[in-house]
Amino acid sequence: QVRLTESGGGSVESGGSLRLSCEASGYTARRYCMAWFREVPGEEPQFVSSIDTDGTTLYGDSMKGRFTVSLNNDENTLYLQMTSLRPEDTAVYCCRLGFTCISYFERGPRTQVTVSS
Repeated sequence: QVRLTESGGGSVESGGSLRLSCEASGYTARRYCMAWFREVPGEEPQFVSSIDTDGTTLYGDSMKGRFTVSLNNDENTLYLQMTSLRPEDTAVYCCRLGFTCISYFERGPRTQVTVSS
């Protein structure tokens, strides 16, 4: 059974950094895509970043230059290094797993990121 386990969320002041991790277990495909989305109550989920096993990355516009996504293929672990964090980055962050970066079939339990001004 596929399972995603997230870690690394927390609280930080504006301008600070956090690193999120998402480990996928029970999944043995050689090619896949993993992504981060974030959710704020009352709003649609917002795409943050994605990376596939070819190393192709995508970022949401407000994350470019501040966030860096990476994937450890051997450990099936997705990372998101977030720097220069802003209060508007405050959200629940959720990792997702898919065969491609077009659609995802599994999501993690979510982790809270809070950025204070």
